[in-house]
Amino acid sequence: MNTTHEATSHLNGVDVERLMGTIKAIEQDPSLGHFEFRAQNRWIHGGHNQSVIQGFYGAGQEDTSRRQAFVLDNDEPDVLLGKDNGANPAEYVLHALAGCMTTTIAYHAAARGIRIQALECTLSGDIDLRGMLGISRDVPAGYTNIRAEFRVKGDLTPEQLEELRAIAVSYSPVHYTVSNPVRLDVQVTAK
Repeated sequence: MNTTHEATSHLNGVDVERLMGTIKAIEQDPSLGHFEFRAQNRWIHGGHNQSVIQGFYGAGQEDTSRRQAFVLDNDEPDVLLGKDNGANPAEYVLHALAGCMTTTIAYHAAARGIRIQALECTLSGDIDLRGMLGISRDVPAGYTNIRAEFRVKGDLTPEQLEELRAIAVSYSPVHYTVSNPVRLDVQVTAK
């Protein structure tokens, strides 16, 4: 193993050569950039339900590399009539947003040669239950404000810190999804 090559090809835990190869492949064949992620969910009881995530379509083919499915429990805290069998779906939105923006920063920083020693974030969001419960049609049913604070350790200039903030906002798919209207087709059928 060539440790010198490995050390120079990895930055922030990202295989930069492989990342650049992926970018080049998608530039040459844009269809490789189309991905379809999936989740299946079943209601268990009360506020408790469970999602299973495994296969997806990407890079021009069905991906079957995941040997085991990810199983995510959703529930509500006691104050919202649940049994705390898992985070609630609104908390999973924060988790997804935090994870996506963190990954986006790490990958883009690596591609730009910006070394990060540590990266942490805290997210919080405001929801008024009057919207979800149908008490007031004037109150949105979801988040009205989400705050994300990132803390980055490294030898970074103020300009690089701003660049990382702009990257998180501009390139995170989950940030885009929660910040923009996205077409959502919903059907309910008899079983």
